[in-house]
Amino acid sequence: MINIDWKKAAIFAGGVLFGTAGIKVLGSKDAKKVYTNCTAAVLRAKESVLETTTKVQENAEDILAEAEAINAKRKEKEAEDAKACEEACEDSCEESVEE
Repeated sequence: MINIDWKKAAIFAGGVLFGTAGIKVLGSKDAKKVYTNCTAAVLRAKESVLETTTKVQENAEDILAEAEAINAKRKEKEAEDAKACEEACEDSCEESVEE
């Protein structure tokens, strides 16, 4: 004969009952309102994150442009200093040769 494990059968039946009740609860109007409000909150958060990301990108572009301008000015100054040094060395060499 078939030997039934009543404990396992009870657990299975409880799971089916709980699952069926859960589906009805999850499909209720109140649950749908909760889902809708949660989805709306997520969409608001998404908009906020996108706005913040846009601001950060704009600031990064400004910083990059300023950094490039600083480096260009520095390079020009170094070139001017090198040219001035060369001229000073040439003048010094010419004075040494004349003496």
